[in-house]
Amino acid sequence: MNTRERVRAVIDAPTCQRLIIALILLNALTLGCETDPDLVAEYGAVLHAVDRIALAVFAVELAAKIYAHGARFFNDPWNCFDAVIIGIALLPATGAFAVLRALRVLRALRLVSSIPSMRRVVSALLAAVPGMTSIAALLALLLYIAAVIATTLFRTVSPEYFGDLGASLFTLFQVMTGEAWSEVAREVMAEEPLAWVFFIVYIAATTFTVLNLFIAVAVNAMEARVRQEDQEEEDLVLHELVEEVRALRAEVRGEGTGVG
Repeated sequence: MNTRERVRAVIDAPTCQRLIIALILLNALTLGCETDPDLVAEYGAVLHAVDRIALAVFAVELAAKIYAHGARFFNDPWNCFDAVIIGIALLPATGAFAVLRALRVLRALRLVSSIPSMRRVVSALLAAVPGMTSIAALLALLLYIAAVIATTLFRTVSPEYFGDLGASLFTLFQVMTGEAWSEVAREVMAEEPLAWVFFIVYIAATTFTVLNLFIAVAVNAMEARVRQEDQEEEDLVLHELVEEVRALRAEVRGEGTGVG
């Protein structure tokens, strides 16, 4: 086993991966603690040291992976994701790049690439993006149509919420999320008693129908992803069994030839 293979065996070992996950969690905790002025005043040096050590370990791990896997490292999108996250963390966080200090917490996102179950969820969601795009376009169309209608009907009744198209779009987006929509509806209904018809139809069309379609598409994509992974595992097991049978046949034939 050459040096590259030994390095690959070490960094791909379950123990090493568990240590990296633990360090990611610890680093995320310290970054959260750094937002508390009292903790920074008392333990600032320790928190900063832990952050620097964690970043150094992540950088060494990334370099080891690139060395161990070579150009194939960049064939895996999750490896590229890790490289971008660590690259952002290595940029100087001073001067024009001071805003990057706030982006250090993005290192916690490495949990997604380190934990297989999280990877499966994110992969399924990404696979569902094409279907979600069509639903998002439908939702935007319904929101625009409802905003035009609401502006026309309720502009004089409630100028604060429906005074112009922009205000109507924002108000109806708020209504769609369920945030204080009854207050908006009751204010309009005080002047227009039949306004409840508009709000009920709008909420039924957006919240109860279109938004549930997002969930349905996401769940369907996750199920498809699980079925695909199960099929890949079955194919791998079947391939290993076929290879074992071939090896046994070759061995039996070799013994038979030797006896003859």
